Formats: sequence, structure tokens, C-alpha cells
Amino acid sequence: MTGGMQSRERIYDHGDLYDLLYRDGGKDYRAEADIVSDLITERRPDASAVLDVGCGTGGHLRRLTEHFDTVEGMDRAEGMLQVCRRELPDIRVHHADMRDFDLGRRFDAVVSLFNVVGNVADSAELDATLSALMRHLAPGGVVVVEPWWFDEQFTDGHIGSSTVTVGDTTVARLSHSVRDAGRTRMEVHCLIGTRGNGLQHVSYQHDMALFTRDQYEAAFARAGCPVTYIGGAYPGPGLFVGVRQDGARRSPTVSGRRASDQRERR
Repeated sequence: MTGGMQSRERIYDHGDLYDLLYRDGGKDYRAEADIVSDLITERRPDASAVLDVGCGTGGHLRRLTEHFDTVEGMDRAEGMLQVCRRELPDIRVHHADMRDFDLGRRFDAVVSLFNVVGNVADSAELDATLSALMRHLAPGGVVVVEPWWFDEQFTDGHIGSSTVTVGDTTVARLSHSVRDAGRTRMEVHCLIGTRGNGLQHVSYQHDMALFTRDQYEAAFARAGCPVTYIGGAYPGPGLFVGVRQDGARRSPTVSGRRASDQRERR
């Protein structure tokens, strides 16, 4: 790892660092997956096949397998998928872009968590992403999306910090977030100390789209899936939950095989 990363997605090239910052830093993937699973089964009690869009290193995937027979993941960043494949070899994951992916089948539920949808550039890309999610839902399928912070919630100039130690490695992360032309521009610096290797510095800029809650809800409606906003019980910005309406373009239904039988990964 070296310093100087300047693209909005380069942090995702470093799956092991990502896990140190979040999984080892205390993000409760199990509790979050439990909440999401309950929201799905409340709306579709027979749900058995779930797709996680923007699955990253598989933190939620690992826990979703405790609730559903078939769980698959999808992500654009190979650095994240490399860790996911290594840690969860029996779960099928796909390398694709959430804005235009087509897996050729549909699921009982599609989820996208940890603010992944905020990585779009603008409202047109948000529409494209939600349309792609809808194409992969079976009739009556459930969508669960965790947005980035709403424009009306965002704190301009926010400073975030965390420190994590695992074994001989300590990571200190410091971030500064500002509003810039309808987006969050986040400058992040990580100082990584490892016994025997000394200190390494990683810096990058992460941009996220800022939408109002109304803009998100209007985009879901355009995609054919009016949603309910749920805050409070779920950490962070909350969740949008909806059941897809008839009329959207569909793909063939995924079979109900156990996740452990699905070994194709790309």
C-alpha cells in the first residue's frame, strides 16, 4: 500500500484495509443483516433467493446466508471481490457495475447496503441503478437500499476519525467531508503501522452524491417501486424498503439452490 490514491473508488482496491477499518473496527454486519432479513421476510415470507449489490468483502453476505437458502453478491471492485472469494468461497459473486448489470435472472429480494448507491454521479445514474435492481426482482420481490446521507442531513465540514488494532497492525483513519456542487467530497488519510514494517500512509478522495429524501423516493417511484423510509432501528442514514410493482422488465427467476452449491464466480 502506498500513498496518493485520488480516485473515488481506489479505496475499494484494498479489501484487506477496508476490512480492518470496518469489520475489525466494529461494524455490526450481523445485526444489520438480521434487520434487513426481517424486513424482507415481513413482506415476502417465502423469500429464499437474495442478491447483495455492492457486496464488498462480503460482510453482509456472510450473515444473510443464515437467513436465506440462496445468497449471491455483486460488486464492481475486484479488490473487494478478491477478499470476498477468499473468505466466502461457497458464495457466488459477480463482477459487474450496479448501473447497468444484467445477471439474466431475478431474486426474491435485492439489497444494497452500506451507502453503495451514493457512489452514483447524478440523478440519471441513480435512475439507471434502481432500474437495474428492479430488473432482478421477481414479482412481489423486496428491495432494501441504504442511501448515503440525505442532502438535508449532511454536516458540511464533518471530521471523522477511528483507530483499529488487530494483531501487530494498527490503522488510524481521519476524514474531512465537505459539500461540493451537490456532492460529498471526502478527503481521507490512513496511517498504517505494522510491527516490523513501520508506517505506511494511504490517502484518497471519496465522492458521494447528495440527494434529498424526496429525490430518492421519486427515483424509486420512477423505477416502479414506491418505498417506505425506515430510520432509527438501523444505524446510519436508515433504509428504503419497497415491493416491486408489476410492469418492470424481468429476467428469468434464479433457482432455489443452496448457496453452498453455487461455485461459479467471476
